[in-house]
Amino acid sequence: MKRLAIISVLSAAAFLLSAVAAAARTDSLTYSATLQANASTGEFAPYMIGSWNADRTTMKNALTADFAIEKPMSSGGRFDWGFGAELLTGCQHPVTYDRYDADDIDWTGSVMRPSPVSLRTLYAEAHYRSLFMLVGMKGFESKIVDSRLSSGDLIRSNNARPIPGVTVGLVDFQDIPFTNGWLQIDGRIMYGKFTDNSFRRKQFNYYNDLIATDIYYTYKYCYFRTRPTERFSAIFGMQAAGQFGGSTEAYFRGQSVRTENRGFQLKDVAKMLFPTLDNGNGYYEGNSLGAWSLRARYRFGNDDELAVCWEKPFEDGSGIGCRNGMDALYGVQYTFARNSWLKSVVAEYLDFRNQSGPLHYAPGDHVDPSITSEATGGDNYYNNDTYGPYVNYGMSIGSPMPVAPVYNLNGYPQYIYNRMRGFHFAAIGDVTPEIGYKVAASWQKGYAMGRIPLPHAKTDFSALAEIGWNAGGLLEGLSVDLRIAFDTGELRGDNFGTALAVRYTGSLSSNK
Repeated sequence: MKRLAIISVLSAAAFLLSAVAAAARTDSLTYSATLQANASTGEFAPYMIGSWNADRTTMKNALTADFAIEKPMSSGGRFDWGFGAELLTGCQHPVTYDRYDADDIDWTGSVMRPSPVSLRTLYAEAHYRSLFMLVGMKGFESKIVDSRLSSGDLIRSNNARPIPGVTVGLVDFQDIPFTNGWLQIDGRIMYGKFTDNSFRRKQFNYYNDLIATDIYYTYKYCYFRTRPTERFSAIFGMQAAGQFGGSTEAYFRGQSVRTENRGFQLKDVAKMLFPTLDNGNGYYEGNSLGAWSLRARYRFGNDDELAVCWEKPFEDGSGIGCRNGMDALYGVQYTFARNSWLKSVVAEYLDFRNQSGPLHYAPGDHVDPSITSEATGGDNYYNNDTYGPYVNYGMSIGSPMPVAPVYNLNGYPQYIYNRMRGFHFAAIGDVTPEIGYKVAASWQKGYAMGRIPLPHAKTDFSALAEIGWNAGGLLEGLSVDLRIAFDTGELRGDNFGTALAVRYTGSLSSNK
């Protein structure tokens, strides 16, 4: 059903037309224009330039201009509203994917270049008291990990571009009655639709695996938080995402061997909210994945903060039951309250090696089975036999550390090295009041896919150095950002790249 995405975008656009005039009479309407150039030696921009920016800088060479306007919404008060729009335009280097031609029984190349103009953000949001609603597509910030420094939230990070849809829930954490403010709750539910059919068709090799199109998306979370004003506070709960509907065509050695046309029905919305076995094949409806999540923070007497985070992924009952061994994201962050040259440091370890093992056997999937014991496994994180990879325009919606399908030049549409482990480090600070920096480094080792072994493991080491200059002394609202990054190893190849961005931000108000 294409109506959901169309209605979401058109509703936001209609609201924007009336909202801009009203917001311009306040001090809260901001705009920005960013000109960026990046160049790289590899087939793509280095890992730490291409990641964590909503798929804006993936190609090896590019010259882009980004225009955005926003009225932020405050979560306080009885009622407030906001909106935003962002347009990305420019020229980016093309990339060629291998494609199999069954008629000629030969391999050719599929050249793909990002669209010269793309709408990256368009949304309208509002809250009344504690209730919240958003229509359109807007970037997402994790409540568990620090999106500026982390390797990425496992289920919904800031790596891929937003998916258009409708979100409802609570505007922020709310006190739970009868707890005297010691326990709060926050939760939201989102339904949307992928708009990357064209990308999937161009990137796919039409030789092996599958291509899924017209897929719908859902995301939800429910978190609890202890009183944040105390020295110790914690956020804990669960987040889950899902893919459903659409159609799938599977290929084997260049021949189509399976086609499924699921379409969309309203009952699918309920089935993804409370998964059922109504599809008749013994499996739960759709592709579901999620994570148990925890972030605990302690504030010292000098206001420095130490935080630890933990995200435990799941794709079936074994994962929900925490039977996947050490598989999880483990992180620690220290934030300085008064030290400007070093503001915050993050260290993380990500382990995806267990996945309950490569075998899965459930007696309930068979008629009068002779083997009644159960072997629950074969999770194959971020991959699915019906809906394909957990990506938007080829970029990982979750953690970008496992190499996403957009980087598979052979046109294979799934994560190849999702059985992996890695370390990540990042820090930010200020050299002077006008000059800030960020440094990051990661090491990872990819062993194979969740279910398919490969000849040998591959490693990668990536690093980033970033300098930001607040040039407000020359022109108020002007800033310059320079990033230098590289990759080395078999997993991502040997790449070196730079990116230079010049940004101007301002405000529109009849009072100025």
